[in-house]
Amino acid sequence: MLPLRAEFLPDEQGVESIAREIKLHGRAYELFQIANLILQRPQRHSLVLSVVRDAQGQPQQRLFQCMLDQSLWLSQEETLRYAFGKFFDQFYEAKKTEVEPPKGNFTFVAQCGFSGAILGPPNYHGYQNQLAKLHAERFARMPFDEFKSRVRIVRDEEVVKKWVEDQKWKSVFAVRDAVEPLELATREDAEAHFRQTHAASVCHEVTRVVLPGAVASAVRSPRGLAHLLRHVWEHECRFPIQMATCLSKQFATHGLQFFKRDKTVTYVSVARPRYFDMAATPVSDRIRKLVEFINATPKCTRRMMLSALVPAAPAPAQPAVAAEAPAAEAAPAPAPVAAALSPEATHIVADLHWLVHQGYVIEFANGVVETAKRPKENKPARPAAGAAAHAAPAVAAVSDSPSTVESVETIDPATEAAPEGNAPAAG
Repeated sequence: MLPLRAEFLPDEQGVESIAREIKLHGRAYELFQIANLILQRPQRHSLVLSVVRDAQGQPQQRLFQCMLDQSLWLSQEETLRYAFGKFFDQFYEAKKTEVEPPKGNFTFVAQCGFSGAILGPPNYHGYQNQLAKLHAERFARMPFDEFKSRVRIVRDEEVVKKWVEDQKWKSVFAVRDAVEPLELATREDAEAHFRQTHAASVCHEVTRVVLPGAVASAVRSPRGLAHLLRHVWEHECRFPIQMATCLSKQFATHGLQFFKRDKTVTYVSVARPRYFDMAATPVSDRIRKLVEFINATPKCTRRMMLSALVPAAPAPAQPAVAAEAPAAEAAPAPAPVAAALSPEATHIVADLHWLVHQGYVIEFANGVVETAKRPKENKPARPAAGAAAHAAPAVAAVSDSPSTVESVETIDPATEAAPEGNAPAAG
């Protein structure tokens, strides 16, 4: 594997769109699920590729960029060969003139096994030029030795005759945009002119480069670099630690909060869960009934709440729950939904909205609604022999329910379990 460092960054506009959707609906989404969704969409992330230096400060693998199309290469020679072959017509114009055909008795010629192009007899003086020209123009991404191994010898008289006829025409190469007219006799002369004149502007050595996700996923050459990019993308998709860490920082700047469920899966939401002590806090009967119903109903949803607490109310329009929730731009606005509900149902939805944004209730991406559970004290741990006898008992926050929800100040995505659930679309 090439000694290069690669990391993925989410698109800032996409993160802003997701944060806006989370604030709009108040739902809690798995952080790793969002990271995986962004990785699957090349237009929603970018790849930062940088060199790794040794103890002496020298790059272990040099990195070059062709400034004509921003492609990356591993050596200056590869970069110049690629640029000359692909952008030849941008710098030079090939012109044909009639000349005397070659003399001699030719009984066989070499032919390209890939394209069928006739290269001429291997002992002919222009054979090597034709071979290099065909490779540069049509098979530059293939190693030259592999291309050369597929050349075959043909002894067909018609094929040999066709090659002789083609040799009646000679190509010269005129330099485009030259101050004074300049024609070069061979392609080798044109390549030497290209390296001398354009190498400095065409090929740049870089130590860090940012590739859009679509560009990174389309890299096919050189093979070592393409293999590296594919490997790091697949590794990140299996466990998107880099993306999740970066997302947690960007979501925090948008005012979103994080909490862990079952002490493993990290969620991002509008508020951290906190227990709602209705015995110590005066609340309306409507909110009390709503919280009691959520506590008493396993896997409670909005539809179940409205059906039970407002039996005559029509079912609310809900965003579709699928592998990917709809984009923030396509989300239904609150006003039309409220207009379709009765006044009683509208109050219930407003109360639920308040509870969610205060952290007393959590509505997950799959539509399940839960309340934040009351933490309780564990029994104090038995002190070790010789320890202080008057040590204060340890207190741990645990849930009354098997499924615990706890707020966290700092997210450590490395402790995550495999993501299972829905994520908002990346805009």
